[in-house]
Amino acid sequence: NVNLMAGNLTSQVRNIAEVTTGIANGDLSKKITVDVRGEILELKQTINTMVDQLNAFANEVTRVAREVGTEGKLGGQADVEGVAGIWKDLTDNVNLMAGNLTSQVRNIAEVTTAVQQGDLSKKITVDVRGEILELKQTINTMVDQLNAFANEVTRVAREVGTEGRLGGQ
Repeated sequence: NVNLMAGNLTSQVRNIAEVTTGIANGDLSKKITVDVRGEILELKQTINTMVDQLNAFANEVTRVAREVGTEGKLGGQADVEGVAGIWKDLTDNVNLMAGNLTSQVRNIAEVTTAVQQGDLSKKITVDVRGEILELKQTINTMVDQLNAFANEVTRVAREVGTEGRLGGQ
């Protein structure tokens, strides 16, 4: 009877160790399957819930990264139910990053589309840093220069066309 108990405990601990070692190594494909009772049942349920939450977190973060970073689909947000603590913080940070990138790219697209359509009244206004700040400054300078050029061409055309002044410069 003692041997049976020891054998059961050994198989339970081995299964738990196999799953938790897998988690530590980034393998979230296994769950604790051994039949258990009492406190070890609580441990089994906690570890299996942790595997589910880590899987959900990893899948959502991967989905958002793929959509925004690879597929160019803006606006994606990770939605991981039941996470708390550091996992919620990480999810919130992924969503903040995706949201910032979305608003930056959409503002740049709005301004460049307006320029393409001849509307030189728009500027990039979104708060940015780093390389995106350089892009913002370049595009806003381009809009200013195009505006100045368009105003000058309009002035010369008006002088020549309506006022009859030749040699307008």
